[in-house]
Amino acid sequence: MAKYKLEYVWLDGYTPVPNLRSKTQLKEYSSFPKLEELPLWGFDGSSTRQAEGRSSDCVLKPVAVYPDSTRINGVLVMCEVMMPDGKTPHASNGRATILDDPDAWFGFEQEYFLYQDGRPLGFPESGFPYPQGEYYTGVGYKNVGSIARQIVEEHLDLCLDCGVNHEGINAEVAKGQWEFQIFGKGSRKAADDVWIARYLLLRLCEKYEVDVNFHCKPLGKDVDWNGSGMHANFSTKILRESGGKEYFEKLMAQFAKNIDEHIAVYGPDNHLRLTGLHETQSIDKFSYGIADRGASIRVPHSFVNNGYKGYLEDRRPNSQGDPYQIASRILKTISEVPVK
Repeated sequence: MAKYKLEYVWLDGYTPVPNLRSKTQLKEYSSFPKLEELPLWGFDGSSTRQAEGRSSDCVLKPVAVYPDSTRINGVLVMCEVMMPDGKTPHASNGRATILDDPDAWFGFEQEYFLYQDGRPLGFPESGFPYPQGEYYTGVGYKNVGSIARQIVEEHLDLCLDCGVNHEGINAEVAKGQWEFQIFGKGSRKAADDVWIARYLLLRLCEKYEVDVNFHCKPLGKDVDWNGSGMHANFSTKILRESGGKEYFEKLMAQFAKNIDEHIAVYGPDNHLRLTGLHETQSIDKFSYGIADRGASIRVPHSFVNNGYKGYLEDRRPNSQGDPYQIASRILKTISEVPVK
């Protein structure tokens, strides 16, 4: 038997964007623990905006487990927050009630800024660095600085070590801005991996004295600097195997009809980002186009060339969005389109 360090990770009750929280307990196991072997665990909900002090008990229910290579016998445990009975989902538990489909595939493109001393890495103490243009997928000190690539490479390895289905990294359009991509099958699995990847990045940056800024427009809408999105690439069994132009057009019509419902869960402050500039469509409009990065939904050439089959990219979700809610809303709209 060996003692395993179980790091329970959950989302708190802050709105509109929950914070990641975690704490460790040690348990003995003969080998790496399976999900069903992990116990429920309580915490003080009054300190996370999930309960009042006079009745503060909340319960953590393990829902996914990952090895943690930063610790000897380390385990990351993604959790849902439950009421004291351990069975009823807490009001802040967005994962428990979302739509899920194991045949639905999601690829999330998580953009973010690395911040130090209150400004993006590489920004001078006052004013701005040279304009956007060479930063995107850039190489060299003047484009990416001295520690950013070290952070993102180490984060990539941490994700791969723990089994998160990490798909890639790149420097983004703005100075100090980066992106990682996560792919998963099923909305819960894909979103669990995104939240664990976010957790690993935040924890990693502690040792570099760097913060991760997930706000969708941290530099404001009145300056010529890109915001951060979390583009959602999605594909269902129908889209992959049958598809067709007629079905596609009906699907796009349903997305247009549900514009408000999508925007409601695509992340706060999106009006600052979805302005029609910087490769975005305006927040109050819906559009789609082949290879159009200024559309609400970008349609890949491969999708059209394959008989309107494959995947589509919703470019409206922002970097602070909850992937549970984003994936669920996409699935709901898809479910409203009849299939012959």
